[in-house]
Parts: sequence; structure tokens; C-alpha cells
Amino acid sequence: MEHTSATPAGGAGTPYIRRYRPADHAALAEICVRTAHEGGDSSALCPDPGLMPSVFAHPYAALEPDFVFVLDDGAGNAVGYVLGAPDTVRYAERFRAEWLPTVSARFPLPEGEPRTPAEEITALLHRPEHMVRPELAGHPAHLHIDLLPPWQGRGHGRALMRTLLDAFHEAGVPAVHLCMVQANTRARAFYDRLGFRLLPIADPAPIWYLGRPTARDAAL
Repeated sequence: MEHTSATPAGGAGTPYIRRYRPADHAALAEICVRTAHEGGDSSALCPDPGLMPSVFAHPYAALEPDFVFVLDDGAGNAVGYVLGAPDTVRYAERFRAEWLPTVSARFPLPEGEPRTPAEEITALLHRPEHMVRPELAGHPAHLHIDLLPPWQGRGHGRALMRTLLDAFHEAGVPAVHLCMVQANTRARAFYDRLGFRLLPIADPAPIWYLGRPTARDAAL
């Protein structure tokens, strides 16, 4: 597959895209934490640095490793990732059955309504069904993409996205969606350039759902 050679095509020090490896586990967590709050650092929101990755990064590596790719800085370090699931309904089912039991003791469900950002994220962890919306049936896959700040704005995000879209397309998935907070206007501009379009889904939260086909087109 494009961009996923086992060694950097340009030699040592040349960034390249490869599949996730178990050795990338800690790097996935760091990238997630440093980009999870409207594209910026979320560490002040969650006292336990393992919370955000337990919702938005590590379960994909555990449940859908064929759809997890990282940007390698050319020295073996993951500095960005794109990851997702080809079937959101099935992923939510596996999240509850296989992933949640491995982290629920560390992150127990808060009692009552969430009162802090950390409790809101923990509530999401315990409600994987929130990912399933009937309006998204035509866009069955979903994804997350994050890069450390020094690696943003250099074309790596586009290359990561193309790699995952190709993987989805080769797996027979017709379209993909993502969910993002409306405050992250920089990310919205990025997705617009890549051919994602707003999906007409009502949600009380200040979020957007965006989608696009997985097939190649002029946008990528």
C-alpha cells in the first residue's frame, strides 16, 4: 500500500508512513493527549493521562490494527497517526465487549451527571453506542487523525488520510465519517480541503459530522 514501506524510502531521518507497531503504544498516547482539546493539549483537562488515549487511540490499536497508521519521523518515533474502524456499529459492539472491561476499573463510570471534562470523557468511554447514528449508515467507517504540532502543516496529514482512505476502500468500505468540535476551525479547513462535507445530523453538542467517499478523487 502507498506510504507504508517497511523502511524509509528516503533513508534515515526521512519521515514516512507505516503501520502501527506495539512499540508505538506510548507515542500514540502522547500524540492523543497533546492534540485532544480542540487540536491542542488536553493534559490539564484529565488528571490521568491514560484517559483520552483509552477512548480515542488505544482501542483502535487493540481492535482494528489493520486500520492504524503512524507518521514515523525517520528514526522510529511515531509523531502522528490516523486510525479508524471500517464498521462503526461493529466497532462499538467490540468496544463494549472487548475493550471496556480492560479499562473500566481504572476509569469507573461517574455517578450522576458529569461535572468535569474528565468525567465527560469517562462517560463517553462507558457509552460506545454514542458512535452509532442511523443517519451515518451511508458512511459506515469513522476515523481520527492527529499530528504533533511540529509536524502539522507540512503535508503529512494529507498523506496519512490518503493511506487510511485507501485501506478502507480496499476493504470494500464506500464512505467514512468523522466527528469534530466546531471550535477547531483549523481542522475544519483541513477536512474541507480533503473533500469532507458537512453531514446534516442534528446534535445538541457543538460538534460537526463530516463525511466523504473513500475512493480517490481530485481532493486528495
